[in-house]
Amino acid sequence: MAKKRRSWPDLPEPLPMTVTDNHTHLPTHDGEIPSPEGLRLSLSEQIERANQVRVNRMITSACSLPDFEPTLEIARQWPEVKIALAIHPNEAALHAGIVEKSPDGFEHAREEHHVPLIEALGLVSRHLRDPEVVAVGETGFDFYRTGEAGREAQNESFAAHVEMAQAHNLPVQIHDRDAHRETVELLRDVAEPDQRIVFHCFSGDRELAKTITENGWFASFAGPLTYPANEELRQAFLELPHDRVLVETDAPYLTPVPHRGCPNASYVMPHTVRYMAMLWNVPVQQAIERLNQTTARVYGTW
Repeated sequence: MAKKRRSWPDLPEPLPMTVTDNHTHLPTHDGEIPSPEGLRLSLSEQIERANQVRVNRMITSACSLPDFEPTLEIARQWPEVKIALAIHPNEAALHAGIVEKSPDGFEHAREEHHVPLIEALGLVSRHLRDPEVVAVGETGFDFYRTGEAGREAQNESFAAHVEMAQAHNLPVQIHDRDAHRETVELLRDVAEPDQRIVFHCFSGDRELAKTITENGWFASFAGPLTYPANEELRQAFLELPHDRVLVETDAPYLTPVPHRGCPNASYVMPHTVRYMAMLWNVPVQQAIERLNQTTARVYGTW
């Protein structure tokens, strides 16, 4: 039997107010972009669909050197789009010359753009001056895809990004995968008390939610909040004050219910927004008002 190809989700019902997807990964040109299953949806179509459902602002992450300029060009072309820019923690290890099989079995390989880490960090700092950049990210720790040998490079890169964000007065989008304790420890050591820190695609428990609240940080939730098995994640969501919560897609992955398993895009985010309103037990418009207020505090407006 032939494997069934997963389609792009249908347009959801438009939201009653506009809202921002504060972390996504838009394709870096307007050609026909394949999903993980080889299905195609162009950049312009993704943005048009997002506007149709009132997801009218997007922060797209460029987290490897080859993505910097193409992603900035998207923001220059599309007023809906702004940029988060950084060296991804898994990229940081490769820039440091660490090539090893990851704990999950992934075979890493250095490529031409993997210049020395100090040089890569300098390029990040230079690009943070661009007015299209509204955040530093994603940076942090990833102990799932990078092993022990790469942790020192991830630590160096993470700390440098937090310091660069301070220098440029930008928020930081944190990538925290299997590294909650280490992430909190570094932030307590390096971050300023009033620094805007966002745990992108939050994956922690109630204890991490309490730590985020105590430190004045933020947590951004994506499609996994809607997955039936993720009760611990929902408890963490409810632990957080409403003014510490943001919403995202992390597209093209982590598609919310009812389209889990299909490719994701910003236009699918209304399902997550409505689910958040249900958990808060408030009307959808009130949930969006809260999300918009927090988004403006962290990233400003455009």
